[in-house]
Amino acid sequence: MEKLLNEISSECKAAFNVNCDVESDLNIPQNYKRNADLGLPCVAENDLLRHFTNLSRKNYALSTTFYPLGSCTMKYNPLINEKIAGFDGFNCIHPSQPAETIQGALELIHNLEKDLCEVSGMDYFSLQPAAGAQGEFAGLLIIAKYFKSIKQKRTKIIVPDSAHGTNPASAAYAGFEIMPLKSESDGSLSAQKVKELLTPEVAAIMLTVPNTLGVFEKEISEIAKASHENGTLLYYDGANLNALMGMVRPGDLGFDVIHINLHKTFSTPHGGGGPGAGPVGVKAFLEHFLPVPRVENKNSKFVLNYKKSKSIGKVRAFFGNFPVLVKAYAYIKALGAKGLKNASVQAVLNANYMLAKFKDKINVPAGSRCMHEFVLSPKSVLQNGVRTVDIAKRLLDYGYYAPTVYFPLIVEEAIMIEPTETESKETLDKFVETLNKIILDEAVNEPHKVKDAPVNTPVKRLNEVEAARKPILKWSG
Repeated sequence: MEKLLNEISSECKAAFNVNCDVESDLNIPQNYKRNADLGLPCVAENDLLRHFTNLSRKNYALSTTFYPLGSCTMKYNPLINEKIAGFDGFNCIHPSQPAETIQGALELIHNLEKDLCEVSGMDYFSLQPAAGAQGEFAGLLIIAKYFKSIKQKRTKIIVPDSAHGTNPASAAYAGFEIMPLKSESDGSLSAQKVKELLTPEVAAIMLTVPNTLGVFEKEISEIAKASHENGTLLYYDGANLNALMGMVRPGDLGFDVIHINLHKTFSTPHGGGGPGAGPVGVKAFLEHFLPVPRVENKNSKFVLNYKKSKSIGKVRAFFGNFPVLVKAYAYIKALGAKGLKNASVQAVLNANYMLAKFKDKINVPAGSRCMHEFVLSPKSVLQNGVRTVDIAKRLLDYGYYAPTVYFPLIVEEAIMIEPTETESKETLDKFVETLNKIILDEAVNEPHKVKDAPVNTPVKRLNEVEAARKPILKWSG
């Protein structure tokens, strides 16, 4: 096991240090100056390099393995976008600079908003929210303020059991009461059941299209029509937009509010808590409620407009995670309209290819066709007490990052797989072969291998309940 830097530290060691003999002209008051050493580890430069290189080898990353992580699109992120985000003009600016000194950054934000409007069918966007869930929350605050402005008391939000997992939490946090809606046996929603729930108290319906089962809502037009006739708004969770780009625009389907996960669909590494971005988009009648500041083009000069009296206010310090916006803009401009559509076409093709390989051996609750992801339920073929969590752990031994498991909650022993458009047929075939081997061979003939997994990783099977309830967040050595 790799030791901590503190454990290999020694006072006689140090990395190369450049002494700066330039005197600072900053007049820092004495009471703000540190009067004790920082207590940082003293490590030789080669040991420091080896330490972090060894740690990187123990990690799973898109640069080392296939990430079939359903619901949280983990596609390859072009390195050119990382390079562009590191340009000095983007990387060495400060959000408190005067607007006239960051015209390039503001122009990028303004243009990206326009591009997202085109992709989604919305009229206006704010790029301020820093994550998908925060985009949801901002969208729900917009919905709440809209109904308050027209003096309607609407307190309920319909959330299907096939929606993205954060939807009910975001709605509740925004002060709404949740009305659950059960999906049909094929994973889709019944327009008739939606109509039965629509009352004058319903502010919005939150839908993920395609939903978390990888199913497109075939009755979406009827659902949208019934909702609008009731004065109810439609909220689109953009977590699965990677399935629809260039083919279907949520705004054209009748959605009024949307958030887009730039870190899933438009090129930014996802996971580990960030970085992310969850821009919120709206139809024209909701534009005045978007977060401030708004980037506006005034006589060929970009300005930050804070004077929006109906706005929900700021939802994030400064203007969100700007490097994420840069990478998304580079991704869109590099691919163009045809490229974005092709990405979705390939994502759907890859998912259906894998599904066809599984469907005759492992149960697929939502049927034999999907959009960009699908859910397996191996419950009926699992033997010897082996469960889905064991399968996920065993995949680690074969060098794969485990797919999403036990989600959505409506599928027993769920395994949720999203191959994305960026994986080759050879990679998909090898993963299918490995997963079938674990479920249909090892779980039957050598169950100990699966139940004891992982055995080839730096850390073996953890007590996940204890880890969640008693996390060790600080080294105390």
